Amino acid sequence: MDHDEARARLLDAAERLFYERGIQAVGMDELRSAAGVSLKRLYQCFPSKNDLVEEYLRRRDDRWRTALSDYATRHAATPEGRLLAVFDWLQEWFAAPGFRGCAFVNSFGELGAVADGVARAARDHKHAVREYMADLARDLGAGDPSALAGQLVLLVDGAITTAAISGDPAAARHARTAAETLIAAATAPVPPRA
Repeated sequence: MDHDEARARLLDAAERLFYERGIQAVGMDELRSAAGVSLKRLYQCFPSKNDLVEEYLRRRDDRWRTALSDYATRHAATPEGRLLAVFDWLQEWFAAPGFRGCAFVNSFGELGAVADGVARAARDHKHAVREYMADLARDLGAGDPSALAGQLVLLVDGAITTAAISGDPAAARHARTAAETLIAAATAPVPPRA
């Protein structure tokens, strides 16, 4: 098995095991075994567990944001529709088998205080999601796209956390209703000053 194949197999195993059980609960030997690679090859690919965790988070960020963006683009033709489609996508994700909340919040909770790379990866993910929402808000013509994006991201994160804890995918629907109100307020015409 070459380096690239071993790396991909290790990342696949890390994504599954870290998301299912948590980072600290999964040892390197278990990852090696699940990926079917030798211990030597594992450490050639990832010299430390933190290196593997950071790469897992970067890879998950890319996949997560791509899936979200693709869904919003496929399911809505207008800027407002794409913003609301974010919450529709969340509801589908929440209902999927194995949903365990936000991998970035989970990882930050486990290691953010002691692993700068993990904290950075979590912050980068949250920043990128906010920028995506701000781009959609700009396309919408919101009066303050950055403020609207911040509000909508709070709804996204709140819905993810609520769904993970309650096990109820309806959190996305409730967040979508709140998003509709925020979008309407952000795009309402400003009355002229007297």
